[in-house]
Amino acid sequence: MVSFKSIATTTLLSATILAGISASTDAAGKEHQGKALGHAKHAKIAQCKNGQPKNVILMIGDGMGISQLGAYRYYKDNENVPGLDKISFDNYLVGSQLTLSDDPKLNITDSGAAGTALATGVRTFNGAISVDKNKQAVRTVLEDYKAAGRSTGLVATSELTHATPAAFAAHNPSRKDEMDIAKQMARTVKVGKEEQPIVDVMLGGGTDFFQQKDKNGKVTLDLVKQMQDKSGFKYVTSRDEMLKDTNSKRMIGLFAESAMNKHIDRTEKEPSLKEMTDTAIQKLSQNKKGFFLMVEGSQPDWSGHANDLTGMISEISAFDEAYQSAIEYAKKDCNTLVIALADHATGGLSVGTGEKYEFHPKVVDQMKMTHEGLTAKLLEKDADIEALVNENIQIKDITAEEKKAIIDAAKAKDEAKTLAAINKVVDKRANAAWGSKVHTGEEVHVYAFGPGKEKFMGVQHNIQNAENIRSFLK
Repeated sequence: MVSFKSIATTTLLSATILAGISASTDAAGKEHQGKALGHAKHAKIAQCKNGQPKNVILMIGDGMGISQLGAYRYYKDNENVPGLDKISFDNYLVGSQLTLSDDPKLNITDSGAAGTALATGVRTFNGAISVDKNKQAVRTVLEDYKAAGRSTGLVATSELTHATPAAFAAHNPSRKDEMDIAKQMARTVKVGKEEQPIVDVMLGGGTDFFQQKDKNGKVTLDLVKQMQDKSGFKYVTSRDEMLKDTNSKRMIGLFAESAMNKHIDRTEKEPSLKEMTDTAIQKLSQNKKGFFLMVEGSQPDWSGHANDLTGMISEISAFDEAYQSAIEYAKKDCNTLVIALADHATGGLSVGTGEKYEFHPKVVDQMKMTHEGLTAKLLEKDADIEALVNENIQIKDITAEEKKAIIDAAKAKDEAKTLAAINKVVDKRANAAWGSKVHTGEEVHVYAFGPGKEKFMGVQHNIQNAENIRSFLK
């Protein structure tokens, strides 16, 4: 522990709008339709007054850079209509943020430094969790909102102790110290005269860190039980349990020992990112003073590291669903600001490559698992490798040579070669390429809806994010 220093488009087309939109499929008709929809949306949101938001929902698509969103746009596009369709984010684009870290050797940020910048307004070294360059703790916006008497929440598809969610509720010089991070996330703080948990709702993965065990599997520290006994948390471990509980104000949901599965690889036990977001909002909105909620779509980043196009599209789709749901809540509530951005981009995705002026990401629909998820299955002991390949890669023109490369790599238990062989099959047909296995340094888009959105306009450094959010408490 360290001490503190000072401190997709979801809009439903009504019959009225549809009647006024030409059914023409030419480009002019498409533009007319977009304008009509835009006017309808502005008419609806005009009922909400400007001013200070009572609630702030910060949504972070980890690794979801501009090229990743560009690929997603092609994936969502109706190819039978000329031009590219809008995606749900487009109506709310307000600006961009720069993602530079403050590391003497590494100027491209990792998720620890990026999360710290977004959560605290302080730039720091890679691997840090809300500590400055001198390894002193710096206050986060989540801590500020809790001190102001508002409820707080964290949602992630990674472990809750992973870099981005950790940066909002913990302080540690190393993001790898997830045991200590879990203890801090389970702590209580004084709010007025009352002792309250620092985070009221936590939903994601990471059972291993909140119910810590020794090498023999014996539980040595049960943070979940502490949270239940001390603060009255409801503990859930499945989608059904989470959705059935509508009464509790505080909840910890742990749906995997470490990270949750990617969206299309999910088991029936795991809720979607949208379902976790909706649940968190339902719990937190019971506080009349308001709330702060950070939602991370954690794994576009992981798909970028793996150069897994299927995983990338799957994870952005899940984030899009959650984002649209948060926007719908904000439209009805009128006191909620929703901000969506990335902490950085990952993988150097090229939307088109080589000598072809083409990009065809819909090929991922012929994959029944992400490339990472399938690789893990193929490497399991006693896996029926050929059956798994035939069942999950349903690309009609896959060659015998391509299948053999995947099967041989899996039989050799070579994870890197297996993943690369699957990537090659999909990337070839999508005409996609990757320039990196790590993060890349370009700016990221920022989207905002609700009172206070104007503070995020233009090009800003990511450290401005925290100052903007703090300003709503003044």
